[in-house]
Amino acid sequence: MVGGGPARMNRLVIRESSAGLGSYLLQQIGDAAQRGVVVAFDGRTDSRTFARDAACVLAALGIKVYFTPRETATPIAAFGVLYFNAAAGVVVTASHNPPEYNGVKVYWENGAQIIPPHDTGIAAAIEMASDGEIPWVTFEDAVTAGTIVVLDEEFYRGYLDAIQNSPLFQSDKSPTSTGIAYTAMHGVGAAIAETLLGDAGFDKVYSVGSQRDPDGRFPTVAFPNPEEPGAMDAVLALAREHETTLACANDPDADRLAVAVRTPEGDYQLLTGDMLGVLLANYLLSKPHPFIPIVCTTIVSSSMLRSVARAAGADYYETLTGFKWLANTAFSHEDGEHQFLFAYEEALGYAPGRQVRDKDGLSALLAFAQMTESLAHEGKTVLDQLHSLYLQHGIYLTAQRSMALQADARPVGELLRKAPPEHIGGHRVMQLDDFSVGTRRAADGSLEELDFPRSDVLVYRLDNSSRVIVRPSGTEPKVKCYYEVVEKVADGALDSGMAHARSSLTRLIDAHQTAVAQLCDAEV
Repeated sequence: MVGGGPARMNRLVIRESSAGLGSYLLQQIGDAAQRGVVVAFDGRTDSRTFARDAACVLAALGIKVYFTPRETATPIAAFGVLYFNAAAGVVVTASHNPPEYNGVKVYWENGAQIIPPHDTGIAAAIEMASDGEIPWVTFEDAVTAGTIVVLDEEFYRGYLDAIQNSPLFQSDKSPTSTGIAYTAMHGVGAAIAETLLGDAGFDKVYSVGSQRDPDGRFPTVAFPNPEEPGAMDAVLALAREHETTLACANDPDADRLAVAVRTPEGDYQLLTGDMLGVLLANYLLSKPHPFIPIVCTTIVSSSMLRSVARAAGADYYETLTGFKWLANTAFSHEDGEHQFLFAYEEALGYAPGRQVRDKDGLSALLAFAQMTESLAHEGKTVLDQLHSLYLQHGIYLTAQRSMALQADARPVGELLRKAPPEHIGGHRVMQLDDFSVGTRRAADGSLEELDFPRSDVLVYRLDNSSRVIVRPSGTEPKVKCYYEVVEKVADGALDSGMAHARSSLTRLIDAHQTAVAQLCDAEV
């Protein structure tokens, strides 16, 4: 949150953070000063000021800075790290948080977000920098000296060319039948999104005018997150007006994508993040590849991707929650035979292809539009394709719930580990993964190690293939729970199978939440 003090986002904090990052880069990467740092910012009220401060501190340390001239999508900034072979990237953004928030995202030289040991190393360097004098040069003097390079349109064209020249996004650029209603949600995605779609032949694209330009106040939405109820009302209204096939939204920094599809009845169904992820994965895997594709997702996302990957002969990996883990894990497995293709997380984050090593709502938008058009040529809709996948792999339904607990309750993770359930919702727990200690315990008591970083997460796998994941909060009396049920269906029984799966999911959620609440109440 923006405000005074060391625990909030302000100009002193950004200067201290930049000084720490810069000193750490100079220690860790021998040619960091010459290779430089990409510095970008979103459309929030203070983002440009914070980004200029970061650039001035880095330049004062002798580090070259590639500075974006305007509000820029986070995935384009991440692309810039690889484009310039930079030592790092800094993006001032609070993504889809409310207007009073802001923050900084840092990318390492591999183009992915920082993970250990660099995150802790940078934090320690920031702590040291806060005790000393912060180096400084004015923005104008640094530009004159050539230490700060203000980028031009060639940089943005570089991103567009990288996407359009990728075999994943090849298009004959002929007019398409797919109509698209789009909103940037007062963020930074509109110009690039419209260009990507237009250059690929999508000539029926309608943008929500009141939400097209960057505005850090987010005046027409209560919460600028496509997942929030009501956030997509304007784009859905525009979709109904033009009877488009899709209603799409990027979040304010354009690294996430939400999609609603037109139903046979003429209404719109909002796809979950897992539905979107599995559809995109299946589409990209169906293309010819001169390599063995690598796909990955997080432990809280649908396990349906595993089945889709296996059917396509792809390598599949799971990581902890967060794209920093997805990108670093996926690209670490590349070699001459295996190449990264796609990653996603259920919170509307998708990375199609190798151009951006983070979630990219812009290239994901293009991929989804091209998938929709390809299906139309086959006489199918997106929902038809989803149903086909259900018939092939089973119905995988997921849901997420946050539980607020009593303020004086003991830490819920401690309670759940003290009294691990043997059954949830009437089904036996066959396997318990405890990521805090890195073990997997089977129902027969046998143990094996988990090859994951430590994290306060519990995963329960039940005898009916259902799954419950619990992520306790370390700072608040609350817990986030993820649920999944799997229903195998035969051709002709999809409707009844879907009804049964929905009912099973509801029962699982109710039973688990009741049990956790009772456990916590008993300890108060």
